Amino acid sequence: MKGDTCERRLSLRALEPEDLDFLYTIENDEDMWDMGCANVPYSRYALSNYILSGTCDIYADKQMRLLMQDEEGAPVGLLDLFNFDPKHLRAEVGIAVDRHRRDLGYGHEALLQIERYARHTLHLHQLYAIVVCSNARSLTMFRKAGFVDGVLLKDWVFDGKNYQDALVMQFFL
Repeated sequence: MKGDTCERRLSLRALEPEDLDFLYTIENDEDMWDMGCANVPYSRYALSNYILSGTCDIYADKQMRLLMQDEEGAPVGLLDLFNFDPKHLRAEVGIAVDRHRRDLGYGHEALLQIERYARHTLHLHQLYAIVVCSNARSLTMFRKAGFVDGVLLKDWVFDGKNYQDALVMQFFL
């Protein structure tokens, strides 16, 4: 997703079969499971089928997963638009950055790019994210990208031992 005049060191693109190893690494990183809905490892077979079966049409799938890649084309993370609601013109956004590429601004740049795409291509009214309150890194990233704090969700995420509060963060396009 290129287009604006500012220089980019990150691009977003659809998943390709050759992304399977990276997707496998991200999806099976147990440290990230508390942030999403996964709690079991994914097989290469299941992930390969996911890549091959996607239509890349957010209106059909109600979701879109994009690979974040650096200027050399190396994968650095994944950006998801999901819970897409064409009636209310909103979608939830999630980001997973490879543990070795965090704190380098890739997540922030990906959010800026998806904000432009959501505004100019999808014509959405808002993006939102649900962020665990203890995830200071993600809270800072979303706030820096213009998301504002919304509703506090008490005991929203269970990490296997404890419930954690989460914050709904919104970006109005």
